[in-house]
Amino acid sequence: MLGIKYLSREDLDLIFETADHFKEVLSRSIKKVPSLRDITIANIFFENSTRTKLSFELAEKRLSADVINFSAAQSSVRKGETLIDTVNNILSMKVDMVVMRHPNPGAGIFLSRHVNASIINAGDGAHEHPTQALLDSYSIREKLGEVAGKKVVIVGDILHSRVALSNIFALQLQGAEVQVCGPRTLIPKYVESLGVRVEPNLRKALEWCDVANMLRIQNERMDMSYFPSTREYTRQYGIDKKLLDSLGKEIVIMHPGPINRGVEITSDVADSSQSIILNQVENGVAIRMAVIYLLASRIK
Repeated sequence: MLGIKYLSREDLDLIFETADHFKEVLSRSIKKVPSLRDITIANIFFENSTRTKLSFELAEKRLSADVINFSAAQSSVRKGETLIDTVNNILSMKVDMVVMRHPNPGAGIFLSRHVNASIINAGDGAHEHPTQALLDSYSIREKLGEVAGKKVVIVGDILHSRVALSNIFALQLQGAEVQVCGPRTLIPKYVESLGVRVEPNLRKALEWCDVANMLRIQNERMDMSYFPSTREYTRQYGIDKKLLDSLGKEIVIMHPGPINRGVEITSDVADSSQSIILNQVENGVAIRMAVIYLLASRIK
């Protein structure tokens, strides 16, 4: 599972059907199944993570897999060990699957060519974050019945966002229309070549859409200033309850997290009945259980 662009519509349908089953499991009093009790999974994170790391670890434990967690900050990587050597050393301990987050785009693809293991990309730089896109589509499907024909706008820092790119691929694969909205400096030049329309005006984008997926400004990936100030950004591209209520229709509000409350979204919007942000987090466990289970079935 290296990226959404390598999947077919049939792959997505299979993942969602499998996630439906695991979501039912997660609603039981005993939330664990013995499906992967003979599989060992290593979570290898070279970047900080809260939701994704916890979600993967919980999904693995719900499937009864053996789990080991690796943090680059406390490892031999700091002594100069290469990525391939690090992973091969972990695999030599009879690990079957690797879940990896890495700051460099394409790190998962590079690793897949050099090691003998199933690899799940948990985010590679500003490239892709496939399981986030899967859980986002799954959450839209759960809320609106289907993704096909829906209008989705992705708002914010598109340039530095792996979530945006994976979502564009996943939504288009299912027949949704996609727009992006944000400052021109944060919209990649290639995005229109993907069949995505750029709408610089937030109000027009919200009047057009059924779903708004709000992204945070990724300051940690910026080496220069892309807009005058955070206050100016919020005035033009932040959603508050007054703006939401003035649209004359209900739209679904999403956010992959972490939320910068008061910047891209206010608390009264994040916590409103139109928000499915916590549903996304909940669905993330079921989606990741499905992906792990389907990949592990090939190992067996």
